[in-house]
Amino acid sequence: MTSPWHGILKKIDDYRWEIPQSYKVGMRVPGLVYASERMLNQIWEEHAIEQIANVAFLPGIVGRSMAMPDIHWGYGFPIGGVAATRISDGVISPGGVGFDINCGTRLLRTNLSVEEVQPKIDELLNELFSKIPSGVGSSGNIKLSGTDIDNVMTRGGSWALEKGMGEAEDIKLTEESGSLSGANPDKVSNKAKTRGASQLGTLGSGNHFLEVQVVDEIFDPEVAAVFGVQALGQVLFLIHTGSRGLGHQVCTDYVQLLNEAVKKYGINLPDRQLACAPLKSDDGQNYLAAMACAANYAWANRQCITHWARDAFMKVFEKGRLDLGMDQIYDVAHNIAKIEEHMVDGKVQNVCVHRKGATRSFPAGRPEIPAVYRKVGQPVIIPGDMGRYSYVAVGTETAMRETFGSTCHGAGRILSRGAAKKTTSGTQLLDTLRSQGISIRVGDIGSLAEEASEAYKDVADVVEVTHKAGIARNIFKTRPLGVIKG
Repeated sequence: MTSPWHGILKKIDDYRWEIPQSYKVGMRVPGLVYASERMLNQIWEEHAIEQIANVAFLPGIVGRSMAMPDIHWGYGFPIGGVAATRISDGVISPGGVGFDINCGTRLLRTNLSVEEVQPKIDELLNELFSKIPSGVGSSGNIKLSGTDIDNVMTRGGSWALEKGMGEAEDIKLTEESGSLSGANPDKVSNKAKTRGASQLGTLGSGNHFLEVQVVDEIFDPEVAAVFGVQALGQVLFLIHTGSRGLGHQVCTDYVQLLNEAVKKYGINLPDRQLACAPLKSDDGQNYLAAMACAANYAWANRQCITHWARDAFMKVFEKGRLDLGMDQIYDVAHNIAKIEEHMVDGKVQNVCVHRKGATRSFPAGRPEIPAVYRKVGQPVIIPGDMGRYSYVAVGTETAMRETFGSTCHGAGRILSRGAAKKTTSGTQLLDTLRSQGISIRVGDIGSLAEEASEAYKDVADVVEVTHKAGIARNIFKTRPLGVIKG
């Protein structure tokens, strides 16, 4: 039986599929999907191909409207969508960033082995759970005044560092050094600030998690060593969270505002969820300034969590910070729009790169990469689901040429939260994970089923595409020992 996308998608090679510009009248550029043939039916069935084509309507878009192999349906842009727009006549779209602005991942190494951690994993999870609040609407130990929250939104990770939470190296090993320029708290609503005032240093809910991991396979020992990973069985710690209610409110506010701006600027779009404004307009600049505030809040959030995680490890293992070797490997955003320098039509230009559910993948030599990694390339953190494994890759020149230095950000959902809960219960999933040797700590057992492995693509399939297409190169793989879900 012929698949429905045959005759529509043009096969470039085994991992690249073009959506011709002729697919829809009004597309300004072609679309490009990074996927194996086996993935395409599911991508087609949930209409994500339509979203890729719709993004190609954005004024000023250059290159292609792209989707990474973890693509699934999102608001406006698909999750896994990447698009770059010209500064001169291009637009910025909140739907190309998402509601959880600067949702991202931070990975820490340790000197601990699996043999040391496994016997104490439940004690460690309990201590982490106690120190780092999680769940819907969770409040943290930090209460921010109006002045404080403005400083968080402008200073980002450096604000937390100045408060004694973390180390200078953490900031150096964070994308944008943990603070995106151009942030203006005056462009953030009081409602957004109120939502963020009590949530700094909290995990949140949904797919956010903390994970104690063990290195399971090393593909490139030399690069892994540069990243601080020396051997199989080494224990790592992964943080996955974002800007909490503040970022969600910023997106909500500007989607409403820019829906009106579309009419004002005479922009015609096939989907109102692609609401946007010219980059050079006051509306576009105001969103960029507010988005930067939310991004900086997210980096401060992950910095606070890093501090308390180190405290938890030190308490449980009765070791000092240096003995633990709990150094940051990297922190990377995967819901953000940034002005970056790229080659477009044979010329180096500044463009606005939207990465929604996509991770930066810069190669060796780029000045944006921390000096310690500049000879090998930027670490790319690709978490899977809590029942399988995660990967760390490195950025490539191919990504720089083809995808504006972007790659996948994770496994990507294939079941909605409601559908996932029909496949299993939280209690059943807890038992299954324990039988696999994975400890879980969760605030709401009923919501745990939403994050079952069956709800996600197998991240191994996703990274196979990015690795073989050359837009990231696999360095090592980890498996979970213990997970905290909100």
